[in-house]
Amino acid sequence: MNYIVTANTDIGISKNTNQDSVSLKVMNTPQGRMALAVLCDGMGGLAKGEVASASVLRAFDRWARTSLPRLCCAPLQDGVIRAEWDAIVQEQNRLISSYGTRSGIRLGTTVVAMLITQNRYYILNVGDSRAYELSRELRVLTQDQTVVAREVAQGLLTEAQAQTDPRRSVLLQCVGASDAVAPDFFFGTPLTGAVYMLCSDGFRHEITPAEILEGLRPDRLTNEQAMRSAAAALIELNKQRWERDNITVALVRTY
Repeated sequence: MNYIVTANTDIGISKNTNQDSVSLKVMNTPQGRMALAVLCDGMGGLAKGEVASASVLRAFDRWARTSLPRLCCAPLQDGVIRAEWDAIVQEQNRLISSYGTRSGIRLGTTVVAMLITQNRYYILNVGDSRAYELSRELRVLTQDQTVVAREVAQGLLTEAQAQTDPRRSVLLQCVGASDAVAPDFFFGTPLTGAVYMLCSDGFRHEITPAEILEGLRPDRLTNEQAMRSAAAALIELNKQRWERDNITVALVRTY
């Protein structure tokens, strides 16, 4: 399996700073080619969200350079990835919180990270950024850590009500602004000929799942330019519909 990767980010129509951070890597390892995508959405209502998102991004980049080569000397295991990624999040939560205390500000970030190997994918999620799988259908691979998502799970809200609930962006936790952080982890088998997408919540509020699937159909995204153009078109559609947040999307096309 091989990968084509691209990422688009846009400050949006109303904010002065882009607090999103995104990274994509394709790596040669003893276990074959791997792709690592990391996307962080700094808290728009908190000061210095871009500092928090960039800090978490750098931590995962360091892990890819220093720890992943060591782990690839043996078959990767879900529990090992879970432990190492959880350690990254716990350390970043402590460091960002300490920075905020020293600076007299509150800052935090979501994070969704996805490692795709030849026969397994690994996902970490904190907050409401998402990972998707697009093939013949669109499938959300993560679960939002938000107040409305919890109420939908409890049967207190319908999916339709959740889409317009004013609390839809209220997080249950984020890295740097929570006393304790418990990441969610998701594992599965990657498909060949699929598109894996990571996005900040600004990418998905004003467009429908059907529009995402139609705009990012794997059979059309056969090269980097096609991927970048398709993502840019959906970002512009969000802006035309008055999405006010930063908008970021990362795409990994498997083949």
